[in-house]
Amino acid sequence: MPKITKYPRLRTLVRKGANGQRWVYYYYDMRHEGKADISLGKDHAAALAKWDEIHNKRPLTKGTIEEAFKDWESKILPSYDNPDTRKMYAKGLRWLRPVFGKSTWAAVKLPHLIRYLKGRKGKTQANREMSTFQVVWSYARMHGFTELPWPAAGMERSGWKNKESARRVTVTDEMFDAVYAQADQVLKDAMDLSSATSMRITDVRTVPLPHGDILHLEASKTGKEADFDVSLSDVLPELLRRRRANKKAEHLMLLAGPFRRPVSYKQLNKRFAEARAAAVAKATAQGNHVLAAALANMIQRDCRKYAANLAPDLGEAMKLLQHSDENTTRRHYRSKVETIRPVR
Repeated sequence: MPKITKYPRLRTLVRKGANGQRWVYYYYDMRHEGKADISLGKDHAAALAKWDEIHNKRPLTKGTIEEAFKDWESKILPSYDNPDTRKMYAKGLRWLRPVFGKSTWAAVKLPHLIRYLKGRKGKTQANREMSTFQVVWSYARMHGFTELPWPAAGMERSGWKNKESARRVTVTDEMFDAVYAQADQVLKDAMDLSSATSMRITDVRTVPLPHGDILHLEASKTGKEADFDVSLSDVLPELLRRRRANKKAEHLMLLAGPFRRPVSYKQLNKRFAEARAAAVAKATAQGNHVLAAALANMIQRDCRKYAANLAPDLGEAMKLLQHSDENTTRRHYRSKVETIRPVR
């Protein structure tokens, strides 16, 4: 009866030296197919990995970019708290893999990246995919998958990526009030918190309930810290009073609803979509098609832009959004036109 082995067709060849040295080599047996055996190397663990790829017909990834894609996807991608960030990176990997996954690191040059950017119909999305590729490439260098630098290193100011313009949406008081009027209390609290402090959606959900009147924020995206004096706000004191009176919530987050657990991103997103749809329907029924069209283009993150425009000037808006550069605030958030005083 033939010997049953856990690794069929795995051959071991032992060579001994004149002084008693012993070397072990591993091969994949190809004699049944009339071909030369495939060398699997001397390292047992690496040999078993190669055996698995050959015997079980798994795609060969060792030494290719796909190897780093898989490792980064399994170890790093789940660590991002923001679901939008995870979704963006996962989408980027889906597009990058068919093009670059089977390539070796040395095979990818700057012209290949530019060709990819120009060939994609979604120009802005293609830029996001290149950013994803760069993140994975940096991870690969840190963990020994490659020693080669990112092919586009030093090209940041050369305009090698597709040109794109910032999303220009101005949330007016009329738009904000229209959605707010259709919102339930949970969404109203979220909109109040975001428009008063310019917090991102993730921070709105997870900022802790303060002990006093100072609301402390450690931004989930940047790690920057800020303190907000709740007593100086028109809307936050009432939110804080209702939250402290809420006995159903079994968590320490400021934002809460009529349930035990913290408010999830999905719950907020669903509430905003329903309130926006109701506001659009109401504006359409009233014949205000301009407002209806503007509301249809509004997203929940625009409450942060609304807060930026409520600030008295650009400097205060930059401080509120915790930016280190006024250009970022002006380009992406502050759409309010500054009034300039004539000099004479």
